Amino acid sequence: MTATAPAETKPVERRAMAVACGAHALHDGYTDLVYVMLPIWQNEFGLGYAALGLLKTVFSGTLAGLQIPSSLIAERTNAPLVLALGTALAGLGYCCAGLSRGIGMLIAALFIGGLGASVQHPLGSSLVAQAFAGARSLKALGTYNFAGDIGKMTLPAAASLLLLALPWREALALLGGLGAVAAILVFALTPRLGAGVAQDARETPDRRAPASRFGFPLLLSVGVIDSATRMAFLTYLPFILTGKGASLQTVGLALTLVFAGGAAGKIACAFIGARIGTVATVWLTEAVTALGIVVLLPLPLQAALLLLPVIGVALNGTSSVLYGSVPDLVAPEKRTRAFGIFYTGTIGAGAVSPALYGLMGDALGIPATLAVIAAVVLMTLPITVMLRPALARGGPPGTKDGA
Repeated sequence: MTATAPAETKPVERRAMAVACGAHALHDGYTDLVYVMLPIWQNEFGLGYAALGLLKTVFSGTLAGLQIPSSLIAERTNAPLVLALGTALAGLGYCCAGLSRGIGMLIAALFIGGLGASVQHPLGSSLVAQAFAGARSLKALGTYNFAGDIGKMTLPAAASLLLLALPWREALALLGGLGAVAAILVFALTPRLGAGVAQDARETPDRRAPASRFGFPLLLSVGVIDSATRMAFLTYLPFILTGKGASLQTVGLALTLVFAGGAAGKIACAFIGARIGTVATVWLTEAVTALGIVVLLPLPLQAALLLLPVIGVALNGTSSVLYGSVPDLVAPEKRTRAFGIFYTGTIGAGAVSPALYGLMGDALGIPATLAVIAAVVLMTLPITVMLRPALARGGPPGTKDGA
């Protein structure tokens, strides 16, 4: 290994981050673009609310359910090619949606889009984890995680502007065409890292040894609880606010405050986690989340709005340190598969939990349900304590818990 080797890795790191963050922004933007299109499709095809819910479920369910198969295919073939093809398919799905003449073709188009979008999370995360090591990996994955929120804000906003000037079919064709352009860039720019790991990890083999067979399942269980409670809280927050007298516009503002805080929390908590460790950061964010929910319930509306960005930071910040800790607990050659399992578990839990908590809401009322959600959040704390030894063995030296 020459003395210049670390410097030579910098362009590789930059390319890996550019590809992963760009793909994450585009794919997450495509995922949330469905929300913009639902009212248009309702009017165009005369759909009821159940049918509209089905459309969203088709895209998100396909995305979540096919992440593990996508990661396995990438392991056995060519990861940059799979990521590029997935990006092209995600765009093609929206192009096909623009050609739809009925709900059957629209469902097929959204299935194609979800199929393409299923590759991004496991492959993008794995690419970043391969290019960066140790605490730098946690920070890099936090930045990658934040990039998805940028896409969620920009692509739906761009669609709204396009719809002012173009019919919806032409607007979708343009937005879907971005996928084809992005696919070419992804394939051309993705560094071919293979099964290798970042330079720092190659120089210190003890860093990349898997910590224990229980470490990853424990981390996944924390992620499942965190995702389930986050999505349930966001689903039923508007009802708490309307109970305080909020108008529809105020509810929209409140959700924007939560999402803005969440985007900031994703990148901030990644850097905090790199400094104080995964366990300490999860304790901090989950405790603030639970306390924030409990305090929110009796507050008047104006005070509640001031609190929501703080809740957003803690609510979403946990995910960055959880995703960023996957490389510390899994052997390098298994990381793509591990990220696929992790994202499938967390996204799936987030999809199911609103319905389960909804049953509780019917029985107990929404305020009591949110109090239960706050209590469930605290279940992550003892699990992270059990996770500490695994992170300490598998993570890089110099951090309290291996994060």
